[in-house]
Amino acid sequence: MRFLPRGTRRRRRGSQDDPVVLEGRERAEAVLLANGGELGLLGSNAAYQQVWARDSMICSLGLLLCRAPLGREIHRRSLGTLRRHQSPLGNIPHNVGRPGVADPALVAHGGSLDGAGEIVLDTTHAGCVDGALWYAVGHYFNYYVTRDHELLETAWESLERAMLWLRYQDSNECGLLEVHEAMDWADLFANRYNVLYDNVLYHAAWRCMGELARELDRPHEPYDEAAADVRRKINTLLWVGPEEPKDLDRIAGERREWLYPIQRIVTELVERPFYLPYVAFRDYADRFDTLGNLLAILLGVADEAKSARILDYLAGCGLDLPHPVRALYPVIAPGERDWRDYYRVRNLNLPHHYHNGGAWPFIGGFYVAALVKAGRHEEAERQLRRLAEMNRLGRTEEWEFNEWLHGQSGRPMGFPRQSWSAAMFVYACECVERGAAPGFDGW
Repeated sequence: MRFLPRGTRRRRRGSQDDPVVLEGRERAEAVLLANGGELGLLGSNAAYQQVWARDSMICSLGLLLCRAPLGREIHRRSLGTLRRHQSPLGNIPHNVGRPGVADPALVAHGGSLDGAGEIVLDTTHAGCVDGALWYAVGHYFNYYVTRDHELLETAWESLERAMLWLRYQDSNECGLLEVHEAMDWADLFANRYNVLYDNVLYHAAWRCMGELARELDRPHEPYDEAAADVRRKINTLLWVGPEEPKDLDRIAGERREWLYPIQRIVTELVERPFYLPYVAFRDYADRFDTLGNLLAILLGVADEAKSARILDYLAGCGLDLPHPVRALYPVIAPGERDWRDYYRVRNLNLPHHYHNGGAWPFIGGFYVAALVKAGRHEEAERQLRRLAEMNRLGRTEEWEFNEWLHGQSGRPMGFPRQSWSAAMFVYACECVERGAAPGFDGW
């Protein structure tokens, strides 16, 4: 596993000297610590008062890099909570909460609202697959930062059970996950079947397991081979362009069911400068899924040529405007094939709202990280400043670290004090300061 020595910073000249960025980093860390509680990291002490699997594990990228040691302790609690409530079949719970009063031991650090009452497991989206995926990444990043060998040994059996549960989500045994509609972070959206976002994380989860197996002196080859297989198949199925020519004879011999959709996609689209958001049974979507494509860069699915095309397309379409960065392009309008009436629930997924083209600060953090990973350091610094300004906006106060903002007006629309908005700002700061993406440099 490739580590930077503890305390090491490969500081880039001129990076992180902006007073707005410096203040943003300080305030982001304060938000994260204030969202910590007895069970771990809450989604937000203003709204989402549970430990959410995906949110808390994404937040490990920033929480573990906080200057205060409490950040590591909070993440450790999240890992323990999710492990204790893992399902008999190995799935990681969607979220775990305990309604009640603030934990007195944490009042000095902002406190949380998970200190009393019975444990409640939310089953609203219990079939979400990305909790288990991020669970592997969250353990990997914890070991990357802390080198806590004892915790890793304790968690290994749980991690293997989570990976087995994920393998059973590959219903046709093609090597990629088949994901039900609305069963990942975009839990009110119509992505389905072989979904980009989930399968990029599937590649990452296998790779993380391989790295961790090495640290435990366990056989790592099966994990490494699985990661390489998922990466190859993502590029075969979801990338359309000269960088990935289609060998139809090989595809017909290996996965005959892919032949029809691939032939249709190549005929109808010819090429695209991004990964498609999903390919389903004889169907596909032709839209830019921002988070899925940025993760493909950060987590090593996209090579240098594909990464350049993705980032050029994102900038050319203005997806970093009015803020970095909007989640989808183009948006889905009523009457289109992928429109669903449930998009109107709580007025959430109207065009330019929420998953349907809203601007998310946590995705902006991944944008900065992807720019650094691609070697675009000056642009990463510029976008980091813009991300700081985005997080500073609020409906009632400055530095609200809002959940999401309207994709056209740029005004805050979600809930404040979001852990992942704060955490991914911290991680983005670290990427710019180090000139590398901690944990994933070299992937």
